[in-house]
Amino acid sequence: MSETSPGQATVPFASAAAASGAPHVEVPVAYDGLLLAGFGGPEGQDDVIPFLRNVTRGRGIPDERLEAVAHHYRHFGGVSPINAQNRALKAALEAELAGRGIDLPVYWGNRNWAPYLEEAVQDASAAGHRTLLALATSAYSSFSSCRQYREDFARVLSDTGLAGTVTIDKVRQFFDHPGFVQPFIDGVRDAVAGYLADGLAPESVRVLFSTHSIPTADGERSGPRDGDPAHREFGEGGAYAAQHLAVAEAVMAAVAAEIPSAARIGWELVYQSRSGPPSQPWLEPDVNDVIADLPAAGIAAVVIVPLGFMSDHMEVLWDLDTEATDAAAEAGIRSVRTPTPGVDPVFVAGLVDLVEERLRGTAAADRPHATELGPWFDVCRPACCENVRAGFKPAASGIAP
Repeated sequence: MSETSPGQATVPFASAAAASGAPHVEVPVAYDGLLLAGFGGPEGQDDVIPFLRNVTRGRGIPDERLEAVAHHYRHFGGVSPINAQNRALKAALEAELAGRGIDLPVYWGNRNWAPYLEEAVQDASAAGHRTLLALATSAYSSFSSCRQYREDFARVLSDTGLAGTVTIDKVRQFFDHPGFVQPFIDGVRDAVAGYLADGLAPESVRVLFSTHSIPTADGERSGPRDGDPAHREFGEGGAYAAQHLAVAEAVMAAVAAEIPSAARIGWELVYQSRSGPPSQPWLEPDVNDVIADLPAAGIAAVVIVPLGFMSDHMEVLWDLDTEATDAAAEAGIRSVRTPTPGVDPVFVAGLVDLVEERLRGTAAADRPHATELGPWFDVCRPACCENVRAGFKPAASGIAP
């Protein structure tokens, strides 16, 4: 939480309640602004390479190599759907907040493209809002899905000179909040019901829960570290993999409760969108490799579930709707991709529930969660999800380092 004193509790980045360092903030906090923190994406062909330079800043990747990824965006006119989706989410959040009588303005800023986080935080400050609660558009724990946002919050507060004036806390990782999980239950249930109605045997259907692959080292460091009371043995892939597996299990259990024969359907966690060098281990297996092997296992149809994603952005449209769907066709099996939460009213309501937890100081014991891993922490633990390759960087919304 501190830019200069790792381990110090009272620091400029956090509200007084969060600065105590307790895993869950169980006292009300008078937040006066909500910061919707997104990844960002290009909105035209001329934006693609500058955007990818932002994403890969500090890695020294030449433009020629960036073009290997750029063609995904160029296929869709150079426009990522993620910004339009975040505009829709911002509007949905504002409507849900207003409907509950919560006077909390929503500021939207991205890490890698306009509107940037710097602009959002400065706008909030200019409007007199000093105690911000952040909602990052990623549900799970890892460097890229949590800590990197927190590092950007700290950087923005420092670079804008607002550290000590504006504070940024963050809602807990919401991978197992019922509002996030329910849309996946609905999607899997509908897909399974469709296959069974067509006469397919449950044993001939496979459900693949897909998420973004990350470096194996990042997976191992996701979640609280040894020596922290919150630490537990998460197994291979760390908290990142454990969270996905727990949610997938919860989804399948809920579907089987509605469709008993679905209990005979096999499922597994798969990964997609790997981008590192071949020499660097990343979490596996790859979704396309798994699909290619399904016919030999007697599988005739696959349900592809974008479990790691909030909305239909590029990794869903290209890696799943294009590449994974093509892989299924090449394997001669049927496929259906289930929806992401997007702006499903249940999901939006769940996000505002998370905001209300912090406004009210809801006790951890009273917070809803769909797996035994939750409810996750409001204040990230020391060294949680740290990227050791990049070295120590200050991070808001958690205990340093």
